[in-house]
Amino acid sequence: MSDAKPIWIRDPLAILADGAARGIVIKDGRIVELVPAGGTPATADIAVFDAGEHVVLPGLINTHHHFYQTLTRALPAAMDRELFPWLQALYPVWAKLTPERLDLGVTVAMSELLLSGCTTTTDHHYVFPAGLEESVDIEVGVAKRLGMRVLLTRGSMNLSQRDGGLPPDSVVQDEDTILSDSARVVAKHHQRGADAMVQIALAPCSPFSVTTSLMRATADLAGKLDVRLHTHLAETEDENKFCQQMYGCRPLDYLEQCGWLNARTWLAHGIFFNPDEMRRLGRAGTTVSHCACSNQLLASGCCPVCEMEEAGVGIGIGVDGSASNDGSNLMQEVRAAFLLQRARYGVTKVSHKDALRWATTGSAACVGRPELGEIAVSKAADLALFKLDELRFSGHGDPLAALVLCGAHRADRVMVAGRWAVIDGAIPGLDVADLIRRHSSAARAMQAG
Repeated sequence: MSDAKPIWIRDPLAILADGAARGIVIKDGRIVELVPAGGTPATADIAVFDAGEHVVLPGLINTHHHFYQTLTRALPAAMDRELFPWLQALYPVWAKLTPERLDLGVTVAMSELLLSGCTTTTDHHYVFPAGLEESVDIEVGVAKRLGMRVLLTRGSMNLSQRDGGLPPDSVVQDEDTILSDSARVVAKHHQRGADAMVQIALAPCSPFSVTTSLMRATADLAGKLDVRLHTHLAETEDENKFCQQMYGCRPLDYLEQCGWLNARTWLAHGIFFNPDEMRRLGRAGTTVSHCACSNQLLASGCCPVCEMEEAGVGIGIGVDGSASNDGSNLMQEVRAAFLLQRARYGVTKVSHKDALRWATTGSAACVGRPELGEIAVSKAADLALFKLDELRFSGHGDPLAALVLCGAHRADRVMVAGRWAVIDGAIPGLDVADLIRRHSSAARAMQAG
């Protein structure tokens, strides 16, 4: 246990919690008190952080990303293409990843997320060219340096172009290699319990880039190791056609046949599910990561979040890969999801609080971490504090609404497990200018030729 003093985050401008008008008390990485209006903490000998200029949120949780793709933002060869041709343009570039380049791409992605108020992030890394076998280990190292909570997925592809899939041979692995390394990274890095900082999930990329044998074997391994499962599903109509032609069924039917339709699984995108499929997802406890910016940029469609929630499907928020979003800012993703779904459903069905809920408790359900995503006693002390001192907020009325409606994009303070990971809008010890220089150089080298 820590010998640091408890912290009273006192008198916030606003806070996304009931009964905490005078703030909250943090001790040993947990929230131990909500301080109501007119009250004072019962906890003795506390340090005070004056939050009078801050709007306090639970730490935002990112449920889908591809960190390495920060190295291929706004790539001309991939612009203005739908998903399948977009992937075909990018795979040869991603094949040039090296350990050093991956480290830089991951550091940029995680730093951008932290600065946007994200305290927990997933990543879906499925590209393993020769020399990049320890990709997950590299990501764990970056997460520990930055002090961020992560659920990293050991992704995979084993269905290359010669087998009728999309990726080139150079970025895929065979099934035995994939399963062996999946077991290795879980044994080495996966932490159990409510205080876990690093967890591992297993994540074949998609139905069109892995074999049925690998899908089934991965589900079996995840059950044996008691870890979560993740994949892309129902992102495009092309995927539906592919599954019908290849497997004689729709993507969700295929998923169920492979042993994936259960509460261990969360899916990226979930755009093209019919009403019966939504009910099946709800009954199974399978959750969905809504990636609003990516879906708009690739013109894939719009996740039917209201119908899915009515069917009992938990909805989280994901920024998706930077190559299809071109950003790793989770607070901006909250606003994008709010605007997209407001346009779809109207003002009476979607509010700014819904978008915040998706990025907090909804995302916590996706990653299987009920102790995250909420400001309440016994929950993890993962917090994002925003100031409203920019021009974009001038004249605001409701501070919580202003974060979403006026476009908050940078947190002033971020706390992870009771420790400050962002102070005064910066990550302590991170030389951002040097990171940009080295990351940009690596991106140019990958994109050359």
